[in-house]
Amino acid sequence: MPNLIKITDFGNRELDVYARMTEAQLLNRDHPEEGLFIAESPKVIERALDARYIPVSLLVETRHITGEASGIIARCEEIPIYTADFEILTQLTGFALTRGALCVMRRRKLPSVEEVCRNAKRIAVLENVMNPTNVGAIIRSAAALNMDAVLLSQGCSNPLYRRAIRVSMGTVFQIPWTFLEEGESKEQSGIQMLQELGFKTAAMALSDDSVSIDDERIRKEEKLAIVLGTEGDGLAPMMIAECDYTVRIPMSHGVDSLNVAAASAVAFWQLGLR
Repeated sequence: MPNLIKITDFGNRELDVYARMTEAQLLNRDHPEEGLFIAESPKVIERALDARYIPVSLLVETRHITGEASGIIARCEEIPIYTADFEILTQLTGFALTRGALCVMRRRKLPSVEEVCRNAKRIAVLENVMNPTNVGAIIRSAAALNMDAVLLSQGCSNPLYRRAIRVSMGTVFQIPWTFLEEGESKEQSGIQMLQELGFKTAAMALSDDSVSIDDERIRKEEKLAIVLGTEGDGLAPMMIAECDYTVRIPMSHGVDSLNVAAASAVAFWQLGLR
């Protein structure tokens, strides 16, 4: 039998994780082994469970207990399952739950860059992409459009922030990813590390020496890392200088660039192995 607990007290400390803890508190940088994240919607929670993430508790809208959330409830019978009607949950969390379900799960130790890149032919590298919506959208495109892994600089939003997970539709649990080492010089050595692992690196940027994304030399590279920069300023000049190619997407109607998430989808489709 599921461990259903009807919410009667908003001040219950066990509900802090849903109502009062910030993303930074969930991440718990000082004690990462105790870090948590929140997955939203039954489909996304299902994908996290399939990836063997450990659930801590569920928050479910009452009407979904025997409906859309019934499958995940059946897989989480041993943990607390807090439940209430839509209006109460919205008041508690401050937002309307997608498909009426949230699940707190434990983070786990991230793999090394070498582990993530092992056997990979196409990877995405994100530099300082700070918007969690963009991070989630890029990871979804990477999973869908033939990337084998994603690497992120320390300045990027964490892929396990709730919004990033939701926008990715749970693909953050389906494609390998990890962070590059901290510090500017180490980020640069991250690019050098990829080159040492046999990857050619392609910086998506506008510059005088940019080549078109349909350049056959890039498409034919056996192992390729596609490097994308922050939403406003793009890639740092130092990062561009370290890469083997600088690549542009041809534009029309006087448009100079695309949002980084849109640009990533174009790049992954054009340069992914199919």
